Amino acid sequence: MATIKNKKPAKNPAKDVYDQLANFVYETGNISKTPRSGFWLLGTGTQSVAEHMFHTAMIAYALAHLEPKADMKKVMLMALFHDIGEGRTSDHNYAHQRYGRLAEAVAVADIAKSVPFGAEILELFTEEQAKVSLEAKLVKDADQLEWISTLRTEEVKGNIKAKEWIAIAAKRLKTPAAQKLVKVLLNTHPDSWWFNPSDEWFVDRKVENKGWK
Repeated sequence: MATIKNKKPAKNPAKDVYDQLANFVYETGNISKTPRSGFWLLGTGTQSVAEHMFHTAMIAYALAHLEPKADMKKVMLMALFHDIGEGRTSDHNYAHQRYGRLAEAVAVADIAKSVPFGAEILELFTEEQAKVSLEAKLVKDADQLEWISTLRTEEVKGNIKAKEWIAIAAKRLKTPAAQKLVKVLLNTHPDSWWFNPSDEWFVDRKVENKGWK
């Protein structure tokens, strides 16, 4: 009687994909626990890399509306993924960067190998790093505007270093839309979107809700 050899079970491609996606879900969730290290030198404030990425994407979306030639989808995806590698490398502030840059490109390349849509992530990251395309310039500017708006929030809370840092970051902006927006940002109080001292509602809070004035 012929010996029947044990055969390895055939791989289930669909299961492999879901295994990859499960790891991706947990890895990207970990970015919310990765701190932005610039605040250590600033002395006030905290922010995770995930918070920064989300806010950058919102700003990039707004900037893209001012540039009709920009590919909106690419801008949004590029902004969402621009710091994805920092979940593996952590974030380095400017003092750290003088002594060595993080191997973020290597980290993103490794992430790209781990998921079926990795090629798109790597392509978006590479384009953003090159700073050549309109979309990349918008995302880079959104990245800086996010930092500037965060610094502005710390400035109005009393951090005197933040103003000098803002002036340096503003010089990095490249697109006309970002250069115009930063001027308005710096003349707008971070609470102005919700707080209006002339609104009587803030005194008695009993006025019928008719929306914000």
